[in-house]
Amino acid sequence: MSAESPGARDRIGRMRRSFRAWRWQRPFWAGLLTLLAGLPIMYFPYNNFSAGGFTINLSTTAGSASLIIGVLLVILGLTMWFQPVVRVFAGVASILLGLVSLPVSNIGGFLMGFLLALFGGGMSVAWAPGETPSAQPAKGSGAAPKGDEDGDSVPEPAGAVAAPDQESTNGRHRAG
Repeated sequence: MSAESPGARDRIGRMRRSFRAWRWQRPFWAGLLTLLAGLPIMYFPYNNFSAGGFTINLSTTAGSASLIIGVLLVILGLTMWFQPVVRVFAGVASILLGLVSLPVSNIGGFLMGFLLALFGGGMSVAWAPGETPSAQPAKGSGAAPKGDEDGDSVPEPAGAVAAPDQESTNGRHRAG
């Protein structure tokens, strides 16, 4: 007898499949990168590093601006997850906030937050929702050619097959 019940395995599998379906309907990775971009931008201006006997304080006069930029990036990352309709706005806003964080927040959180904001924003702008699979047959798998009364197939006229915008026929260019 096993210690693991099949009910728990089914439940975990069902939760995993539902998370995967949720994740594929929105720019998940773009939102995650944007959310992670806000953390170093918020963290470094308020942290004191201790190296041996030295304490290094990274706070600047723009510490509150760093906090605002970091919080906005986290909110934009969550917006990408829960409101995928505004993904282009959120992506452009996160790119702009990442650029503003360079002079304001310790070189954009030592380039970590800056790069994450740029990649997350770019991925959000470039993401497009996938097409839902339909029950239409694949191209080229149409009905069989119509036959005449004897059962023979009727050939199509020579010009009926090629589309006017088709540049090649059987691997050869029209001019060649």
